[in-house]
Amino acid sequence: MQEIGHWVNGKLVAGTSGRFADVFNPHTGDVQAKIALATQAELDQAVADAAKAQVAWGATNPQKRGRVMMALVGLINRDMDKLAEVLSREHGKTIPDAKGDIQRGLEVIEYCIGAPQLLKGEFTDSAGPGIDMYSMRQPLGVVAGITPFNFPAMIPLWKMGPALACGNAMILKPSERAPGVPLMLAALCKEAGLPDGVLQVINGDKESVDAILDNETVQAVGFVGSTPIAHYIYSRGTANGKRVQCFGGAKNHMIIMPDADLDQAADALVGAGFGAAGERCMAISVAVPVGEETADKLIEKLVPRIEKLKVGPYTGGADVDYGPVVTAAAKENILRLVETGVEQGATLVVDGRNFSLQGYENGFYVGPHLFDHVTPDMDIYKKEIFGPVLSTVRAQSYEEALKLAMDHEYGNGTAIFTRDGDTARDFAARVNVGMIGINVPIPVPLAYHTFGGWKKSSFGDLNQHGPDAFRFYTRTKTITSRWPSGIKEGASLNFKMMD
Repeated sequence: MQEIGHWVNGKLVAGTSGRFADVFNPHTGDVQAKIALATQAELDQAVADAAKAQVAWGATNPQKRGRVMMALVGLINRDMDKLAEVLSREHGKTIPDAKGDIQRGLEVIEYCIGAPQLLKGEFTDSAGPGIDMYSMRQPLGVVAGITPFNFPAMIPLWKMGPALACGNAMILKPSERAPGVPLMLAALCKEAGLPDGVLQVINGDKESVDAILDNETVQAVGFVGSTPIAHYIYSRGTANGKRVQCFGGAKNHMIIMPDADLDQAADALVGAGFGAAGERCMAISVAVPVGEETADKLIEKLVPRIEKLKVGPYTGGADVDYGPVVTAAAKENILRLVETGVEQGATLVVDGRNFSLQGYENGFYVGPHLFDHVTPDMDIYKKEIFGPVLSTVRAQSYEEALKLAMDHEYGNGTAIFTRDGDTARDFAARVNVGMIGINVPIPVPLAYHTFGGWKKSSFGDLNQHGPDAFRFYTRTKTITSRWPSGIKEGASLNFKMMD
């Protein structure tokens, strides 16, 4: 049985805690590896080593740091197939979806090549007699990223790219459910020219997380995961004086207006609702057709599309639409919520509860589900299911549909499908959600914009990637300078303007 350790000071090292967690192959249900769970002492030592390595890395000019990012882009592209295979084997995604995961992370690394431009400060000439003012952005020191299982490449790259480009050292604590790709990425960073110790990958559980949050050297923490854990990390981290950004759960609505292209909307719902088995924080899990006629026609178009979905292993070829969920516990939770939906009165139009895949009976596969006549008081509406389950809530008007998205406690993403520009503009302006799609089902911004939700989907003031990432991973220093010019003047005790 393979034992997975940590990446420390530029090499793979074994864990010393004696504690391990199982890494499953979700396609078969078998345990494929054991992953070491770090102790606080191991974490603290990794932080101390990172702090030493960061001094020289932080003093390296941004252009050279950008060149490391440039080299990393080439190496990730070179190893795309290897990375995707490991990602699919540990997570369950299809190969095309795994490559999409890697690609969206890669785009942030491409953005980070522009570190010299992004780190430029401001300058004011002659702010006063012989006085100039300027600002500079400097790294924080050692920062940490705590990343989820559902995007084992994208989110680690979103965290490490800006943090490293800004001159920080990073402690990456990836999900113990899918650790393979983060360790491979660390090795590629070394090959790209990143000095040893600047990126440390420490595998672990809550003990490691708490050690990160309590370590005085760690200056900032970025997290993506569930809302309860996001709130915990934000609260404990900020209480310890750290800069913290945490992104939590979601319940993303897609409003379908009567004038929408229903074929386009149905295709979008299937792709956004069932891709990656629904294990996406930007998945559309609630369809909101406006008007009974729109709802009836939409359900009519959705049913055959959903029933044709092919569920299978990543080795099953290009026609496999999605694979298993990540663990048996995840599967049980999804099916439990489906049963709750039936018990609470929703209409289960497509029933995937008895799905079984021949030859993979022990895998963590969940068939596709479509609910109709879901109401806001039902658990399947209120909770993030994180599985291949699409709920339909019928609205009688645009205002009612808008209110559903606005009243929900989560505010990650939402979308509207319509041909009417006025309606789309009104929706984008009024809805209290962080990322909006107009005839776009998964409104994930590109790398040069920022990614972040509102309400209980996000904790902290700055978003992921884009300009916000460079603000989050740096602090601003402002300098006021004056060079003597031979002018004599007496001392003044007054706080005065410089005019």
